[in-house]
Amino acid sequence: MGQILKVDNINVYYGAIHAIKGVSLEVNEGEIVTLIGANGAGKSTTLKAISNLLHPKTGSIEFFGEKLAHIPPHKIVEKGLAHVPEGRRIFLQMTVQENLEMGAYTQGGKTFNEDIDGVFKQFPRLLERRKQIAGTLSGGEQQMLAMGRALMSRPKLLMLDEPSMGLAPILVEQIFDIIKELHKNGTTILLVEQNAQMALSVADRAYVMETGRITLSGTGAELAQSDSVRKAYLGG
Repeated sequence: MGQILKVDNINVYYGAIHAIKGVSLEVNEGEIVTLIGANGAGKSTTLKAISNLLHPKTGSIEFFGEKLAHIPPHKIVEKGLAHVPEGRRIFLQMTVQENLEMGAYTQGGKTFNEDIDGVFKQFPRLLERRKQIAGTLSGGEQQMLAMGRALMSRPKLLMLDEPSMGLAPILVEQIFDIIKELHKNGTTILLVEQNAQMALSVADRAYVMETGRITLSGTGAELAQSDSVRKAYLGG
């Protein structure tokens, strides 16, 4: 398994606030890697730094061995790194179909029909709703649309930020079934998730973040069995 992403000792600041403190992590091809931690631990900030929506003050981020520091976010998408942000951030006034078309802009239309068919196969609900205005979808449908839009860019690495946030338990199960299915079909995934139990159950490897630092790492199974992780995040 080749290394896809390497984050090496990054430090990110919001003004005077030191939000990310010397974070290092890696993602290898074919893995699901999850980042768990309490609200405000720095998980979303880490993903934004990888996408270059925030610029680390020090440290480096490499995607397939190429440093991302001076590459604009839309070019990073072109290179195969797709980011489904916290809160979904779909285009609410556009239809489902139009949102998916926006996700495909880096592909230049070459594989559009094949890709949209693949998304509709993965998310049959979106096919039923393809002409519907995205803002009228339920929360679960909006999350599916955000993931489908990212898949239209043919990502080599899919970053998911809190995909289960605000969803009913049955929908959380559905979203995680989709994550497992994507992984089975060869998608490499970096998952940020507050639902630590679900995240660790699907992860090959995991990192625990606390106040901007990575404090623990290991396989998903190892961290699910760790006393400190169980006490802090698994309610046991």
